[in-house]
Formats: sequence, C-alpha cells, structure tokens
Amino acid sequence: MDTLVSTTSAAPAPVALRKLYFLRFAFAAVWAALLFAAGGTLGPVAVTLLLVYPLFDVVAAIVDIRSARADGRGAPALHVNIAISSLAVVGLAVAATSGVPAVLRVWGVWAITSGIVQLVAGATRRKLGGQWAMIISGAISTLAGASFFAQAGGDDASLTSLAGYAFLGGVFFLVSALRLNRARNEV
Repeated sequence: MDTLVSTTSAAPAPVALRKLYFLRFAFAAVWAALLFAAGGTLGPVAVTLLLVYPLFDVVAAIVDIRSARADGRGAPALHVNIAISSLAVVGLAVAATSGVPAVLRVWGVWAITSGIVQLVAGATRRKLGGQWAMIISGAISTLAGASFFAQAGGDDASLTSLAGYAFLGGVFFLVSALRLNRARNEV
C-alpha cells in the first residue's frame, strides 16, 4: 500500500494531491493485474514489475513533495518514504536472485516500515479530510508486511498475494481522492 503523505496545513486539499491519488489508484490496479497475470513465480516480467512498484512510489513522493512546497506545506514523511522505497528497489533486486521467499521478506519489511510512516503521516494530514483511509491503509500495510514475511517461510510462497495487496492499496488511494474532493467541495 506504500506511503504517500507529508505534514499538513489546514488549507483545503490541493488539486495536485487528488490527481496524484487517482493516478496511484490506476497504477496500482494495472500493476496488480499484470503481476497476477505473470503468475506466482519470478520471471523477467514479475521481476520488472517488482522493481517498478517501489520506483513509482519514489516518483509519486517526489511529485507530492513539489505539491506540498507549492502549497506551503512541509514534507518530512515523504523524504522518509523516498529513502524506504529506494532501499526497497535495491533489496528487491538482490532478493529476486534468491527466489520468491527472499522477495516476500524484503517486500514484507518494506510494507511494514512504509505502513508505519503512512499511519503517522495520515494522522498528521487528517485536517485535509479523507485521511482516515490512509490511516487504515497504513495499518493494513503493516499487518500485510508481517503476513508476507511469515508466508516466505511456508510452502505456499507466491507473488500473487502482492497483487491483492497493491490493488487494495490502490482502492485506499481512490477513497482518499474522492474524500479529498468532497472536503474541497464542502469548503
């Protein structure tokens, strides 16, 4: 479900943040479908998708930082997100050479750490509206990360569970985008 947020102001949600959330939903949905179609094994397509997901998270955080600066908001959580997701790319590239269990462990650690950051950042952005979905998403990400780590030690280690995780995270972005739009219209 990955991280996404920064610290807040009480100002109405910026249009750029809503657009970013809609884009993140679309990306997650397409990514999940492609990973599911690639199957539960580590082929070239799956490895590419595994690396693209956290890279997209980095790019989205950079866009969010620029939006936050334009609106006069700070973005310390986004800088943490960039570091975590960048490390995830490197970790996943290395883990992909060792097999699905190693990938699930790295993805699990990434999901746990980014989920905690998302939880905290969503709580600090709650005045924008629509952040309850991001707070729940952060909590689910943390729990899912622990689940991926546990799954890595079992006989059923498969990448397909990551597709469901990504899609659910995308749904939370969609809900937040819709809530941000509603909050903007109520102001």
